[in-house]
Amino acid sequence: MPRLKTVAPEDAQGRLRKMYSGLQEKNGKVFNIFQGMANSPPALQAYLSMSDALSQGELLAQDREAVYLAVSQANECRYCVSAHTQVAKQAGISDSEIKAARNFESESSEHQALLAFVRRVMETKGFVDDADVDKVHNAGYSDAQIAEAVGYIALATFSNYFNHVHDTPLDFPQAPGT
Repeated sequence: MPRLKTVAPEDAQGRLRKMYSGLQEKNGKVFNIFQGMANSPPALQAYLSMSDALSQGELLAQDREAVYLAVSQANECRYCVSAHTQVAKQAGISDSEIKAARNFESESSEHQALLAFVRRVMETKGFVDDADVDKVHNAGYSDAQIAEAVGYIALATFSNYFNHVHDTPLDFPQAPGT
């Protein structure tokens, strides 16, 4: 049961109603996480704006989802692992790659380098070594893509921690092992 109140779409007013309209148009519904974040329209707007901005970057959808899955699994966020398992499938990621990404692993050497870098960023709180950056560069990732990967760590962590505080009810099929 959610710990915070939720703002149902039919109760949204003003600025929030406009945000909900955009979410319904994009997703077909207003997901439970957003109904909880809507207690603070600025918090919801911050999440949506960062998500939208990062989605326009250089990281491919498969890279973005691999990062989101790895971070969410490490942060033990059942909601985000379940949600992004569905998004990853829509992005063409196989079940085996989804399972691997949740453990910072990949069948692809490029994705493996990216996920190893993400793990190091999380383990070191960003105090990575030159060698860590060199490895992800050598796998073909640009400075822009590295910056975006760090952004996705922050975005996922924001949503993960919010879901822990809110105890957001799942509105996606539960991912295996969560």
